[in-house]
Amino acid sequence: MKPAHRWLLAAAIAAGFLGGLVACQDTLRRERVAICRRALPAVAPEPGIRLLRAAPGPAADTVRVDYLDGGHQHWLTCRFDAGSTLLALATESDSLSGPALYMLKRFYLDTPDAVAGDPDAH
Repeated sequence: MKPAHRWLLAAAIAAGFLGGLVACQDTLRRERVAICRRALPAVAPEPGIRLLRAAPGPAADTVRVDYLDGGHQHWLTCRFDAGSTLLALATESDSLSGPALYMLKRFYLDTPDAVAGDPDAH
């Protein structure tokens, strides 16, 4: 094989690998955003909550959800492991304790009710 062909083959392999990595990261990002967004009705159960924004947060492996509640803007931040396991959830006024986070994950986020209550689905 000619050196020019080897270079093109190597470039094509590298581009394919990077494309796959980007697609994987995008899927992980979307999954994390959905999990954090779905926690909103459990954290702020008042009627009339309006989702403003849900996107990657300020630190690595975090997601921030901004929302309106009674005309006041609030936020919550979710922290994840390297995958999509929720490790912590905090609002501007409080953080969920370990037992509360466990209950949220076990009895709400892992249920069809969380999917149905997703503020972005409405």
